[in-house]
Order: sequence, then structure tokens, then C-alpha cells
Amino acid sequence: MDLLTTSATLIPANKFRSFKAADICEMVKKYYPADFSQQEIYGLEQQLKHFVVDVFTGNEMKKVSTLTKLCHFLVESGRDSIYNLIDRLLRLLVTLPVSTASAERAFSTLKIIKTRLRNKMEDEFLANSSLVNIEREIAEKYNYEDIQLICSD
Repeated sequence: MDLLTTSATLIPANKFRSFKAADICEMVKKYYPADFSQQEIYGLEQQLKHFVVDVFTGNEMKKVSTLTKLCHFLVESGRDSIYNLIDRLLRLLVTLPVSTASAERAFSTLKIIKTRLRNKMEDEFLANSSLVNIEREIAEKYNYEDIQLICSD
């Protein structure tokens, strides 16, 4: 919730209520330490301050109402090169629900595969079974004869 609440302050339509560049940088340090160096975090704080001024002086960005639309607007207007660190942060924030959902699906699949009856299976067999189930769209393209042919080579 902390991540979502803090990231919502970046949306221009919210008029930057409770926006604090330092809070966003602390969030980046906490949740994205591998994606931003200490120097980039300092640069992000400076870009955030300039970004707020840019929004208040221009009219076209004030109507942007979601993080996804903000990301699109930065690219379409060419400001993604000016606010490159903000653009990187927005892309990470926008992809968060997708990465969380895929992890949730993987654990649900694991729960289905590893029942009490199969509780004694080895890790490698469990991992292979999970992979086939998770990537079922790809696996459906192959039949038993194709797999036999690959294994015999």
C-alpha cells in the first residue's frame, strides 16, 4: 500500500497533493535498490522537482490521470529523455501489477500440482511440471511424437 500511495502522488491530475520528492526517493531506495544507484536517486529527486514545476507551468500535462497515461505522455511529448529517471520509475510502477499477478498465478499452479498425493516428488520433477503448466500456451503446440523425436536426438 505504501508503494501505491506514494506513487499516486506523481499523477498530475491529483495536483500533487502530499507530493514530496524525498518520500518518492525513499520509496525507490526501499523497493528498487537494484534499479537505481545512489547518484541516480539524487538525480531523480532533482528531476521530480523540475517535473512538478513543468506540470504547473504547462496545461497539457495537468489532465493526465493515471501512471500509464503519464508514461505515454512523457514518451509522446519527448520528455522521457529529459525526465529519464522518472520515466524509468514509472515503467517499474506500471509493471508492478503484472509481475505480482504472474507470481500469484505461479503459486496457484504450484498448489494444484503439489497435492498430498504428489507431495513426495523431487524438486526437479516439480519444477518441470510447474513450468509446463505455467507455459501451457507454448506446450499445447507440441504433441507426444514431437517430444519423443527431440528426446531421441
